[in-house]
Amino acid sequence: MLLLGLLLPLSAQTIAVSEDLTLRNEIAYELIGEIKGQMLLFRNRTIEFEVQGFNQEMKLSWTKLLELDKRNAQVIGIVPSKSDFTILYQYRNKGNTVVKAHRYDAGANLLDSVTVRNLGYLFYTPAFQLVRSEDKSKVLIYYTERHNIIKSMVFDLSSQKLLWEKSFMPEDFAFGQDIYHQLVDNEGNWHLVIERDNFKARKKQHYYEVFQYYGEDSLQRQFNLPLQGRLTFDVVFTYDNLNHRLVGVGLYGEKDVDRAVGYFYLNVDPEHHPDFLLSFEPFDEEFLSNLLGKNPGNRGIEETVVREVVLRKDGGALFVAERTKELLRRASASSRSFYDTNGRAIIDYYFDDLFVVSIHPNGKTHWRNVLHKKQYSQDDDGVYSSYFLFKTPGSLRFLFNDEIRYENTVSEYIINNLGESDRKSLLSTQNLELRLRFRDAIQVSANEVVVPSERRSRLRLVKMIY
Repeated sequence: MLLLGLLLPLSAQTIAVSEDLTLRNEIAYELIGEIKGQMLLFRNRTIEFEVQGFNQEMKLSWTKLLELDKRNAQVIGIVPSKSDFTILYQYRNKGNTVVKAHRYDAGANLLDSVTVRNLGYLFYTPAFQLVRSEDKSKVLIYYTERHNIIKSMVFDLSSQKLLWEKSFMPEDFAFGQDIYHQLVDNEGNWHLVIERDNFKARKKQHYYEVFQYYGEDSLQRQFNLPLQGRLTFDVVFTYDNLNHRLVGVGLYGEKDVDRAVGYFYLNVDPEHHPDFLLSFEPFDEEFLSNLLGKNPGNRGIEETVVREVVLRKDGGALFVAERTKELLRRASASSRSFYDTNGRAIIDYYFDDLFVVSIHPNGKTHWRNVLHKKQYSQDDDGVYSSYFLFKTPGSLRFLFNDEIRYENTVSEYIINNLGESDRKSLLSTQNLELRLRFRDAIQVSANEVVVPSERRSRLRLVKMIY
């Protein structure tokens, strides 16, 4: 275990690094979170499941194997609370598909075991998805059947009880073709948004179809939100539990869905949905010049993804977008192949500039800022690229690798409440044998973040303390 004061003289950060953990037969690992002073790490080896606990100095304290019901158990998701964590998983029992929940204490000791739902015999294995409520008290578990039926259930983690389940078939819906978004609020209510007619046509206008279910025998509410003739390039929906609003923030286009010319803000009170707020803000030349370089013209923005939405207490929102693309390596004259010597496709990953926009509750722009970065990697699924958003009461900190290589510099952008930014170098990984995966980091307190480092089949946990 290393405890290192490595950062710049003007910084007050310290890092604590765990010892090496050998990765063997892992299909996944996940940071559960810090519970009662222990940082918990979950390791999934397909037929073996393990939790490890680390103390405040990132020293390994203990390791425990978990006993799930069957050797073919598949983990759906893990949800932590302040004092325990719950693993939801599926398995087959005598031909039946069963969804189950195990709740564990901070030492990974089993506290409760509950069958969430026995779905009976299915001729296929459902691809379950899991959505957490904002306060992590409820989870929405859903899957699709025959490409057009959405089967959903909501489970209460505090009571370990199934609140409701619903089988729903929207009209003219095709899974894999129609884009949809599912949310669960802190009360366990379900919100489904389907993107409709998102293409340029004279007789059809793009709109969002919204369904909401409150756990009774039928859908309680269904309504449409027209997009005023615009097309949506990308959107993220979230539920504002403080102000009881459905919020959508994204990018929009005028002529096609592959080029954004601005961003939009959608805010709707489900009880009074005809009075929903929808505002559009076009990109101006100054913003495009800052993001794309000189003389951007009217090109708009392509290959951009809305990464996340941060709700403001006043009812407004802040969103983060990232310019990113994947390219299949073109065949060269010498190789005439898209593949490496092992027959695998060669893919280049680009994760470039971020832009951050803060929006007032009335839909007007508060501020916006461009954060420049340039990340390139090959055949790694981009796991070392992108960023982690570290939230503090007075600022937002964007942590990221400057370059994707073994010897690297870690930097951050700090943005204050007025949108003013400052870029700083945090540390160099030279001679530390660290490759930080910021996309998988978690924030454990107002001044601590833990980041996994994976290098040559060796895993280490890095705690950064501000």
